Amino acid sequence: MKSDNIDSLESLKDYIGSQDNSKSFVYFSKIPDICKTEKCMLGVDEAGRGPVLGPMVYGISFCPVDKKSILKDLGCADSKQLTEDQRDEIFVNSNNKDYATESIGWAVDVISPNEISTSMLRRTKRSLNEVSMESAISLIKKALELEVNVTEVYVDTVGPPEKYQAKLQAIFPDIKITVAKKADSIYPIVSLASICAKVSRDHALKVWTFREGIEVPSDGFGSGYPGDPVTKRFLKNFEPLFGYPRIVRFSWSTASNALDENRAYTVEFEEEEELNEKKVKLASKKMTSFFKTEVPVKKFKRHNFFKERCLEDVIDF
Repeated sequence: MKSDNIDSLESLKDYIGSQDNSKSFVYFSKIPDICKTEKCMLGVDEAGRGPVLGPMVYGISFCPVDKKSILKDLGCADSKQLTEDQRDEIFVNSNNKDYATESIGWAVDVISPNEISTSMLRRTKRSLNEVSMESAISLIKKALELEVNVTEVYVDTVGPPEKYQAKLQAIFPDIKITVAKKADSIYPIVSLASICAKVSRDHALKVWTFREGIEVPSDGFGSGYPGDPVTKRFLKNFEPLFGYPRIVRFSWSTASNALDENRAYTVEFEEEEELNEKKVKLASKKMTSFFKTEVPVKKFKRHNFFKERCLEDVIDF
């Protein structure tokens, strides 16, 4: 986690571009002193939940309850209803204008495509909802650890809002929790969190480094959403054995279907039941059975001399 001062789009891109984009990372802005002494509201929202390309970014923003008019002055609104230029302008102003930087803080959790896919496909699976909730909870906890005096939290829901709100309230019993659908269009503090998340994701894609050494097509890879024709064309380019670069969420059906349609190599793995059967068979064998020679040792018939005298081989000492 960093707290370097990001005060422009260039510094944002420089910071994100310096990260290993195959791994997740968290960025926290500097915490205004007023946020440690005054009662604060905190908003939570995400960007990039649905795309097959790139990270999902969770964002939080916070400011004193008595200073919430600043959010309206900045023009905070649902990030989906704003143009990219408008989002960028609000983001820059919130990090530049004295009246904003003295009262507003924010943070993002950039969750890599690699983490999303491995979480959803590992043996003990974590759904996208679980990944989302864990990210939101972690950011709130970190804000509290950094001494932000949070008394109210507003969250754009993941799943049923009542269930999510009860979960958060149990974790943060001393904070007023509000979870709602389309919270980013209702609460300006959530709108700013949404803008921080969206701007961070947009610029993460712009500075993405393909460490696999592939050449990006001249028309790029699009927005990353499955319906984007540019993204569809990008998904036709892959290594037949190793598949896609790490920018692709390989757990998405869009990606697996594209591999099937474009004839990627098929790799078969043994079923878990077959592996377990083999383990049982191996466990039932004696250790000495693994050291037998390939040519069986010839057995000799015991001489009558030993049989008549009831002599046996010594097996215990």
